[in-house]
This record gives sequence, C-alpha cells and structure tokens, in this order.
Amino acid sequence: MSYPHVRTTRRAGGVAVLAAALALSMTACGSDDGNKPKDAASQASTSPSQSDKGNGGGETVPDTSTVLVTSKNDDGIEMAINSAKRDSGGFLTVTGQLKNNSGKSYTIPIGWNGKEVAVALKDRSLADMTLVDSVGKKRYYVLRDTDNRPLTTTGFNAFLDAGKTITFFAQFPSPPDTTSRVSLLFHGFAPAPIEIS
Repeated sequence: MSYPHVRTTRRAGGVAVLAAALALSMTACGSDDGNKPKDAASQASTSPSQSDKGNGGGETVPDTSTVLVTSKNDDGIEMAINSAKRDSGGFLTVTGQLKNNSGKSYTIPIGWNGKEVAVALKDRSLADMTLVDSVGKKRYYVLRDTDNRPLTTTGFNAFLDAGKTITFFAQFPSPPDTTSRVSLLFHGFAPAPIEIS
C-alpha cells in the first residue's frame, strides 16, 4: 500500500535537514568581517606592501621624501631605499623605489625573482633581495607566507618603461636589536648599506 503523504513528508524533511546542514557549514566557515585579528603572516603579506596599484601591492604610496641610500645597476636602473623599520611582530620592512633612468624600456631580469624555483614560478617579485649583517655574520632572506609566496612586491610588468618607477616593499626577519646597520643585496646592484630605525 502506498502512502504519498508519507513520501512527501520525508522528502520535505530531507530538504530541511540538507538546508540546515548547508547553513551550519557556511556559518562554520565564516567570513572575515574586518573585526577579527589577522595572523602575522596574512598581515605581513598585505599591510606592508604600501605600493601603488600598478605595482602589485596595496593602494597607498609610502613616504618617499627620505632616501637612506641609492644604488644603480649597469642598465641605468636606480634603487632608492626610503626606510628600513622594525615591526612589532619581529619583522624588518624595507621600502623603496626602482626607477628607470636609462631613457629606454628595461626588461626586468628573471634574477629579481630569486633562485628558489618554487618562488620564482609564482609571479614576478623581488625575492632575490637579502640583508647582510656583517657584524653578526648573518644573512636574512625575504620572508615567505604559508603558500610559499615571498613577502615583497609582486605582479609587476616584465618591462619598466623609461622614466617609470616601481615602488616596493620587502619583509625580512628582524635582526637583533643590537644590529643597527645592514647591507641590502639585490641582483645586479652594488650593496646598499642602510640604517635600521
């Protein structure tokens, strides 16, 4: 004997259970409403960027009025370091600019990505930057996030047109508080000694 109203009730009950389970899973996943604190890695990959829209970073431009040091490569690209500041999370963030003063378009070398294949294949970046503490005899590399992406400006074009600038940041582990001076090494540029603030 068939009971259509029983089948209909079961079907409706199943849909209600499925809808409740879906709602529960959506609540469990949650969304960042802006009030939850971010972990250090996610803050590091977004907030220090301080670069303009065209350079693969955030939307604000850092203060470039102070220049700690400049260095040039053989192709007329000038690197100016604007700041090297310790953060409360144990990081050291370096900001600066790379400007093409050569008068012609410059092809950005793949060497700027660094030598790690896993990082180099992610996107264009400045992962080749390192800091050297000659007194402490230590070298510091650009930090990586949990997806192995470098915590530095990424996603810029393969060419830097004449007169154009890439505003950048790069984040490193912070040297000890007793270290006040390091040298920034970067593919094709002379070592740039910088004061940490």
